[in-house]
Amino acid sequence: MTGVTGVIELSLVGIGTGNPEHLTRQGAATLNAADLILIPRKSGNKADLAELRHALCAAVVTNPATRVVDFDMPRRDGPNIDDVADGANVNYLAGVHRWHDAIAAVWQAHITAHLPAGGRLALLVWGDPSLYDSTLRIADRLAQSLPLPLRVTVVPGITALQALTAAHAIPLNELNAPVTITTGRQLRTHGWPAGVSSVAVLLDGDCAFTQLDPAGLSIWWGAYLGMPEQLCLSGPLAQVGEQILQQRQAARAAHGWIMDTYLLRRG
Repeated sequence: MTGVTGVIELSLVGIGTGNPEHLTRQGAATLNAADLILIPRKSGNKADLAELRHALCAAVVTNPATRVVDFDMPRRDGPNIDDVADGANVNYLAGVHRWHDAIAAVWQAHITAHLPAGGRLALLVWGDPSLYDSTLRIADRLAQSLPLPLRVTVVPGITALQALTAAHAIPLNELNAPVTITTGRQLRTHGWPAGVSSVAVLLDGDCAFTQLDPAGLSIWWGAYLGMPEQLCLSGPLAQVGEQILQQRQAARAAHGWIMDTYLLRRG
């Protein structure tokens, strides 16, 4: 039985890359205090993502009262953002909103089934819930429809950028210089951001760096950061860009999924 009644305490726990050693002590304590941990299971070749979450729970959760329950992740309909022309995002965003509504509805169904009188719920979030992740937005939707009050707390995790710069042993920024954090689509559509020498790129399924003039650019790329499968390449973009494309394609074919990010620097 839960010690919390009349309210749902939702904890979003950043888990970095899924490596148990990247989980903070606060994150491990939060998972052990949870009555219920929900793990999304995606269709196709992405079952490994759920298994990684299960492996992390097996490594750190010692509370026998904590239940770990899978749920089927709703599929997102509508166009992919990479297929939408800049400035014409209405259909894409509508599809994302419907998807988030569907996920919130699944969360609510499991809360009703497992925590009808209240309790502590935890969700494991890749990286950190604050950086290019929509879990907090979905939690906002849940709060609007849940019959019980919802209290949300965030346990920060290691971001992909921290894992990337650690893997390459480099600083994120140059001395007294700004860094732009952006997406592959923004880089591909708008080109190099003005006024910066360092650009960190996330959510790039199509390798937008191939659209840039490589002259004077260096890249630090990493995939499966912090995992046994970790891949890292770095050097002048003109020299290593093709190697990154080849390694990325081979890794995706081997694992069925890939998580990667990179840092570009001019000069």
